Amino acid sequence: MGEAVLVAQALLIHNPSAARTRRRTVDSICSVFKSAGWTVEAPGTRHADDAANIADQGVTAGVDVIAVYGGDGTIHSVAGRVGASVPLGLIPGGTGNLLAGNLRLPRSPARAAKVIVSGKPRNIDLGRLTCDGGVNHFTVACGAGFDAELMAGTSGPSKRRLKMGAYIVTAWQLLGRHRTVPYQITVDGEQYELEAASVLVANCGEIIPPYLRLREGISPYDGVLDVVALDANGVWESVQVVWQLLARRAGDDCRIRHIPGRTVRVETEELQPVQLDGESAGTTPFTAEVTPGGISVILPMDG
Repeated sequence: MGEAVLVAQALLIHNPSAARTRRRTVDSICSVFKSAGWTVEAPGTRHADDAANIADQGVTAGVDVIAVYGGDGTIHSVAGRVGASVPLGLIPGGTGNLLAGNLRLPRSPARAAKVIVSGKPRNIDLGRLTCDGGVNHFTVACGAGFDAELMAGTSGPSKRRLKMGAYIVTAWQLLGRHRTVPYQITVDGEQYELEAASVLVANCGEIIPPYLRLREGISPYDGVLDVVALDANGVWESVQVVWQLLARRAGDDCRIRHIPGRTVRVETEELQPVQLDGESAGTTPFTAEVTPGGISVILPMDG
């Protein structure tokens, strides 16, 4: 854990179309920064590449902190460009806010802003996904199968209206056709043949913080990724698997396979949808790699 950042200039990137962002909230976040003696610029994004491009400009300009007010999609697009060169401040403003939840950051934007001005940076691991000829980064997880189908099938208007409930509605609609398929998974050179409905490559342990944990011991501080393959057909078996995760007994269930490693290759005969941090990312095959300590995030002083 490093020392607190003495900040002269901050950049606040926000996504106006994210589920929880509001202009007046952006103004209140800026007020917290200014009350701490910081100067702050707060450009909003309009297009898919804007957050990454604004982050590039901030790094070039030499800002001391890049704060992101938005969802996990905005966060991972910024994280992949900034790396560990500038500390990131996270202010939850999306639907899931999975990284902020895993790091136990406040959901209140004002309280999260106060963590940024009073906290100190800590490096966490960053995932790198190569899929469909493109390269993206992830902070929480990527994966193929049911979870990716769920993300693709949940609309933006539904997320803004129902928040996390939108995923539950879509999941219930999809569970009846939840089926396993053969996967060929290579982890650090060792090959595995698995039947699974969903294969997750996790950097963080919780997919619905703090309630639904894939497995104890999965951490963004350990320098490895964790493959978690879920074997479930139809509604009843899917409910059983979710119950095992809720009960924190994943290690006792043969339907849940765990393989840690630094480089993961996932292949299927039948194309499967792929997601990263809750956003559609293409179809199988894909490769996921970890950069240990790849980004710096501001956490509470006692975190």
